[in-house]
Amino acid sequence: MSLISVNTDPLLDHSHLKPGQNASLLSYAKTINMYHSNAKKTNDFEIQCDFAIFLVEAAKRLMDDPLDDHSQTDVSHTYLAEAAKLLRQLSTRGHGPSQYYLANMFASGLLHKSHKPEFDKAFPLFVQAAKHHHPDAAYRTAKCYEDGVGTRRDKAKAAQFYRKAATLNHPGAMYRLGLAQIKGDLGMSINIRDGHKWLKRSAEASTAEYPHALHELAQLHERGLASIIFLDHEYAVRLYQEAASLHYAPSCFRLGECYEFGRLGCTVDPHLSMHYYSLAAEQGHPQACFALTAWYLVGAQDILPPDDEQAFAWALRAADHGGLPKAVYAVGYFYEVGIGIQKNHALAMQYYAKAAQYGEKRALRRMQQEHQTLEPPTPANRRRPLSQPPSQPSLAPTPLASEATSSSSSCSSDLNSPSSHSKTSGRRLSLQPSSPAWVKKWSQKFKNGRSA
Repeated sequence: MSLISVNTDPLLDHSHLKPGQNASLLSYAKTINMYHSNAKKTNDFEIQCDFAIFLVEAAKRLMDDPLDDHSQTDVSHTYLAEAAKLLRQLSTRGHGPSQYYLANMFASGLLHKSHKPEFDKAFPLFVQAAKHHHPDAAYRTAKCYEDGVGTRRDKAKAAQFYRKAATLNHPGAMYRLGLAQIKGDLGMSINIRDGHKWLKRSAEASTAEYPHALHELAQLHERGLASIIFLDHEYAVRLYQEAASLHYAPSCFRLGECYEFGRLGCTVDPHLSMHYYSLAAEQGHPQACFALTAWYLVGAQDILPPDDEQAFAWALRAADHGGLPKAVYAVGYFYEVGIGIQKNHALAMQYYAKAAQYGEKRALRRMQQEHQTLEPPTPANRRRPLSQPPSQPSLAPTPLASEATSSSSSCSSDLNSPSSHSKTSGRRLSLQPSSPAWVKKWSQKFKNGRSA
């Protein structure tokens, strides 16, 4: 909620006092004293509510300060207590925004000594604010009813409040309502036409917090549905691009695939593929991280040199942070063979065992081989093992040369153990178009396994 400016009295114009703007030039104490003095001069609920929000934001900044000490913690608690007191006063007088922000404080755990969310206290306030036509409050009420948080689970009530929030143009509510009508959940009958309308309205109102309708619409137009949602790949790509501009990771990943493999009518473009994969990987999207592993294994002519260390680093991120089974298996293989990291048989077996728990068939086969005491693969002519751990993954691919238009072989390998005569380096695979038949089969399997 933005701070309100009252043009009739310059003393009540608080827009310059937002944390992180000009307020950062002053101490919090001085800024808050100025703000408090001005807020006391009016009975305007909006200005008083804005002051409470300012106190909450100031408290959050102090709590997030890496140089935080006990004095700052005490000050932040004082700010939160004062904000809660003011919001309670305004809430009892029927001010919807105050009811919503107080509920948010309870829901986020700001008012609990252990920072535990208190949805039992937040839910009644969400309901009160929703009755005052607050769109976010109506949406949060619906979520509470759908998830059974702070109240009993009630699909009918959830649908009722989603509809209320949707009529108030809440993009998240319009998206959820549209999805429910298309899929027939929340107790609703399937109505693809109405669901599609709600998704379109949500897409038109999309924000960085609620980009989901853009992605959902793109998926629907990518496939088509019945005779109502027509198949249109060009339109789907535009929707993915809009969602990607809002940094929605699934859309970024899909565009990375489109420009890598030439899907949905996109021209193969390694630079754009790596760009969109990187946007998704920045947000921890495991499949995007693993896609970058593939690019770094084989490189792209005039754009990205092969880099086994980066390939390993991205596979490790996809495995450890994303839990992607094929990435977990890949890390085990990299450790066993020594791609981008020093060989470590014990760690390789740990990752194989973890991948096997996920049901990864290649890991299961490798563990069976280990139990049968077969010797692990030892490819010939490997580059000398690295003695240092890999560097952190680089998110920025090498800039595209203006004349570069060539595509890359985007296979990154099934990682089945090759014979002892194999050359397993990603660099060598990319430099040997006349590789033996087993190399082509091996790399194609890995490509299919990653893009499946």
